[in-house]
Amino acid sequence: MKEKIKKVVLAFSGGLDTSVILKWLQTNYKCEVIAFTADIGQKDDLSDIKNKAKKLGIRRVFVEDLKETFVKNYVFQMLKSNSLYEGMYLLGTAIARPLIAKKQIEIAKKVGADAVCHGSTGKGNDQCRFEISYYALNPHIKVISPWREWSFKSRTDLLRFAKKHNIGVTKTGNKNPYSIDSNLLHTSTEGEALENPWVEAKNNIFSRTVSPEKAPNKVTYIEIEFKKGEPIAINGKKFSPAKLLNRLNIVGGKNGIGRIDLVENRFVGIKSRGVYETPGGSILLVAHRAIESITLDKGSSHLKDDIMPRYAELIYNGFWFSPEREMLQALIEKSQENVSGKVRLKLYKGNISVVGRKSTRSLYSLAHATFHNDDVYNQKDAEGFIKLQALRLKILKSKRK
Repeated sequence: MKEKIKKVVLAFSGGLDTSVILKWLQTNYKCEVIAFTADIGQKDDLSDIKNKAKKLGIRRVFVEDLKETFVKNYVFQMLKSNSLYEGMYLLGTAIARPLIAKKQIEIAKKVGADAVCHGSTGKGNDQCRFEISYYALNPHIKVISPWREWSFKSRTDLLRFAKKHNIGVTKTGNKNPYSIDSNLLHTSTEGEALENPWVEAKNNIFSRTVSPEKAPNKVTYIEIEFKKGEPIAINGKKFSPAKLLNRLNIVGGKNGIGRIDLVENRFVGIKSRGVYETPGGSILLVAHRAIESITLDKGSSHLKDDIMPRYAELIYNGFWFSPEREMLQALIEKSQENVSGKVRLKLYKGNISVVGRKSTRSLYSLAHATFHNDDVYNQKDAEGFIKLQALRLKILKSKRK
């Protein structure tokens, strides 16, 4: 039996799926629908989205500019860990979901809603990311997941429903057949021809990067300054977090930076192929590792590398609000206390090269590292160190001939 719902807060993008969901909620649950749209840099026409919701009979529409919050409290927190899911994915979609879910729960409390709703399918990761976040923040909230309830099976079914109920779908239409997610950190593209992992992605699917082959034949140098692990300036000019990332997106995009084609393992057990564009994030990852290379000691650096896959997996699977993620975050924050300084990068046709790094907190010692004469290191000390390291191997060999 269907649960009785009084008010529901819908994460509304204005696209085909959530537009149909909005009307479906009204007709199927006979409840009040509150629409919420998060501006996290997806560059949609937010006034158009708001007007669309109102035309569909929604009295209360919340549109919130969350770009600075998104980058400062989510993207940069993740950046400090150098996270890559399965060694490649910069988690552009995954890191946005907990923020959207958090705002939905806050709005639900504000308006007295007893339910929240998302437009994710029953096959993907986003249903997990949204709902695990919902329950972590409000254990008693009711969750509606239309794709797990309704009888629609395809985009054609949604278009038929939209036509029947006079729902405009100009935002999505039939022009772009792909499933696209976009925010200030990245753009992801899935579906259609990309479902065959052997087929090369056509260049027309890319929206924020030029192809490396068509990037300028001239090198671009940039300098990024960090303070306690967070980027604060480009070429000596300070920016807010969102503006800094946007600036790097532009510079990186022009130089063909940040394209990856990945077959990943979804949380639900399905392999999926996605094409991602993350120009600014790709630059920041390389730069952050470079500043860490001179400000973190070996033990700290290696420990961070050990925990990174676990941290990345927690974000990918939707456990941003879990105690274990917060525990790892505390460790990461401690590691960043001295990660301050500047990194100089060279961008050229899809490549990012570190060409310089400096810091007042640097652990690099020229006196120890030099190939010339020095008065600080006795090379003979290495002999005992090596013999101790090799001792177990010598015993192993002598005992098991």
